[in-house]
Amino acid sequence: MPNMKNAKKKVLVDAKKKTSNNVFKASMRTAMKNVEKAVANKDQALAKTNLEVAIKRIDKAKSKGIVTPNFAARNKSRLTKKVNEMK
Repeated sequence: MPNMKNAKKKVLVDAKKKTSNNVFKASMRTAMKNVEKAVANKDQALAKTNLEVAIKRIDKAKSKGIVTPNFAARNKSRLTKKVNEMK
């Protein structure tokens, strides 16, 4: 347990950031899963709309520093490739 005032504050700030980051990460993962489900069900229109949402959420998480740029690029590419291969 921290003893100094600044260390105590850092614990509180980190706890707030963790909950906020978890919300972004969870919504990003859900959006990615929705794209994969639509691809598995061969629903092209739903897959395209879900892909747009997933890309927005991945970019948002990347801009906030929650995920690395490589993670974002890799997953956007992978999902886009799956949707494009449906044609």
